[in-house]
Amino acid sequence: MSARAVRIANCSGFYGDRIAAAREMVDGGPIDVLTGDYLAELTMLILAKAQAKDPSAGYAKTFLTQVEAVLATCTERGIRIVANAGGLNPAGLAAAVREVAGRLRLEVEVAHVEGDDLRGSLGAITPPVEGEPVSANAYLGAWGIAEALSAGADVVVTGRVTDASLVVGPAAWWHGWEQGDWDALAGAVVAGHVIECGPQATGGNYAFLDEITDRRYPGFPVAEVAADGSSVITKHPAPAGSSPSAPSPRSSSTRSPSPPTSARTAPPTSTRSTWRPTASTGCGSPACGAARRRRR
Repeated sequence: MSARAVRIANCSGFYGDRIAAAREMVDGGPIDVLTGDYLAELTMLILAKAQAKDPSAGYAKTFLTQVEAVLATCTERGIRIVANAGGLNPAGLAAAVREVAGRLRLEVEVAHVEGDDLRGSLGAITPPVEGEPVSANAYLGAWGIAEALSAGADVVVTGRVTDASLVVGPAAWWHGWEQGDWDALAGAVVAGHVIECGPQATGGNYAFLDEITDRRYPGFPVAEVAADGSSVITKHPAPAGSSPSAPSPRSSSTRSPSPPTSARTAPPTSTRSTWRPTASTGCGSPACGAARRRRR
């Protein structure tokens, strides 16, 4: 268990997001974990069509481009990489990441989390599924990610996991949380939902557009998750000569079923927002292990 907050950065809110974001987040400031969310229902359809043409496909290929750009630096600095870019073929993506590491002559431990793909087990779904769906997935939770990191994985790729799991898993690994640490896990769920969609947390969902001078290249978010589950949502400083969007903390939002009962925000000119959970959520599993129907 580490007493220091873990700095978890996001570099993708969807399949097709800014490729350079991975390099920006690794080079822009100190982070411990680089994460990315690539999956939605439309994405699963796109990946299914790709896999129908090539059985070795079915994952987000842009992730490999990002990995190739940052893997050497991440290995040098001890930054772990966690992403759900595995889509319908997490094992195939893990093998592809190993090939990238081989070309770069890096020794990297790569793990994948599977078990969400139900296309071969449609009889297990209630109510019964009619026809032949292009994809059928159960939402997995955070513990497979946490266990892979604990086992020494430098890169963890998954298929369909709940969005917040990309933050909950690394936070649980970093702080040594158990499955019964409800309040801490609930806090990480909040942080995970805030940063999962990338720049939506740094201006994309901001209603006061006249206050943002340049919306072309918004900064990607970082969640600093403390041992008690509280978190600071921030971003790297803007590089000289650029002005990424920097909304005030009132733009920060969460889809947590039970928002924290207290929140402390930084002054309006800051881009840092602190969330302090004081009670467990009612989502059934703060680790987001249960399937959720809510999607973008």
